[in-house]
Amino acid sequence: MSEVRALDAELMDFDLFVYATIGRRAELDAGRAGLRNDLYQRMLGELADLVRTADACGYAALGHPEHHLQVEGFEIANDPGLMSMYLGQFREQMKMLTCGFVSTTHNPLRVAENIATLDHMHQGRFSVGLVRGYQARWVDNFKLFDEIGAVGPWNKNTHADDLNRRYFEEYVDIVYKALNNETFRHDGEFFTFPNIDQNPHVHDVYSTYGLGVDADMNITETGIAPRPFQSPHPKIYSGFTGSARTAGFWGRYGGKSIVLGGGADLLKAIWSAYDETAAQHGRTVVPGEQACWGGFMICAETDEAAQAQLKDAEWFFDNWSVPFGQPMARLLVGSPDTISAKIEAATKIVPINEVMLLIPQGIHGPDQINPSLELFAEKVMPRFS
Repeated sequence: MSEVRALDAELMDFDLFVYATIGRRAELDAGRAGLRNDLYQRMLGELADLVRTADACGYAALGHPEHHLQVEGFEIANDPGLMSMYLGQFREQMKMLTCGFVSTTHNPLRVAENIATLDHMHQGRFSVGLVRGYQARWVDNFKLFDEIGAVGPWNKNTHADDLNRRYFEEYVDIVYKALNNETFRHDGEFFTFPNIDQNPHVHDVYSTYGLGVDADMNITETGIAPRPFQSPHPKIYSGFTGSARTAGFWGRYGGKSIVLGGGADLLKAIWSAYDETAAQHGRTVVPGEQACWGGFMICAETDEAAQAQLKDAEWFFDNWSVPFGQPMARLLVGSPDTISAKIEAATKIVPINEVMLLIPQGIHGPDQINPSLELFAEKVMPRFS
């Protein structure tokens, strides 16, 4: 295949995404793998090795989700801040993409504070996702409001879906207000900040050295500290997205959807919806910033070798993700030429400056993961930079 270049982009970033899977197929198939400390310790070591390898290869970021209570071990990421800081120890340059804080289970003011704090601890090598939450078992145990739960194909276009969406949109608005303003006030359907009008006792430091509190202890605004390390704040992603409606919402704020599937019509609709909303809010969009495109990746010397490695990953998706309404993403599986052709084809449909690669971490060990990452970095990435 001849060398190709990403259209309308001087440089294309390639990110990785892991599910924090604790074991191989046989170990998961045996049941209750999440309860095995030996597998968890092995996973942490393998993730550290993966970060070192990816960083040395020039990948731009490593993403991971937030999921809890996973005794089965298919996704055992748990606390997003802790996982982000753990993984960040093992890189020199690449960003950690915590994707992301599940809205129904987090106070948005605290999320903004966590984002700013993590941004400092990573010294700007950090980005973050804000997501709605789809795994009911843990979301409904952790959620802030009884009436607002997980969403998925089982309750799409219902009152529960609409309520969750309204809540999420307010949650995002609060996070952005907190990240972009020293102090602010918010009065919404679900949250009021500040949520008290007056401090119950005199504390002159508030009024003398702070903001948002007057000499009579009236509290008019609140704000987070520290301010984000990056200006104005880390890049924010929406998580995995498959609708123009969601992309349009993020066009208002400048957040970036992660799109892992869909044909030409859907991609054009998503990019167009983002541009339209951005224009309505006076935002100029750099081509490629509308969304991050990608899919599930295994790279091998031949298509046949790559396809042979796919079976355990397909088992993972069929047993774990599909019941949540998340089929295996568009496949970037094959030789460097095959994968490059698929990326090039996507760039001819919409402008792309960032590609998200889901990889079979855990299901595959380092003996399979590392050669795939290294071959992709050597043979595919240079064609798009």
